Amino acid sequence: MSVIVTDTGFSPATQREIVTLADLTDQTAVDLSNTDDPQALVGRLDQLTLIRVAFPAFNDGRAFTIARRLREMGYKGQLLALGPVISDQYAMLRRVGFDGAEIPDDLAARQPADQWKFRAADWRAHHYQARLRA
Repeated sequence: MSVIVTDTGFSPATQREIVTLADLTDQTAVDLSNTDDPQALVGRLDQLTLIRVAFPAFNDGRAFTIARRLREMGYKGQLLALGPVISDQYAMLRRVGFDGAEIPDDLAARQPADQWKFRAADWRAHHYQARLRA
């Protein structure tokens, strides 16, 4: 099982059909690996309601780049980091375009919701990329 982390705290992950990029046909939810090229979703972004981007380990940051690229390409749906990201990374997740994270239950037990809410409280305060674009 897993837990969804957002600015409001924890909620249980709901079961739904989510396919890999290689298996994507007419589904509305897709999992991307940290090595997938988001360009493969051009022409499909407006049909997708959920994209999860894998973090195989908390110290592998390639998914940050994928998230930023998806938002720059115009993706407006829900975008979740998937895997063992840690609460210290939450502000950066939000800044690059993730709506939250889907983390394993054991990680949620080690880092309870109050640790994540603390990180969520001011993620916009140091959003230098937005200031540079303004």
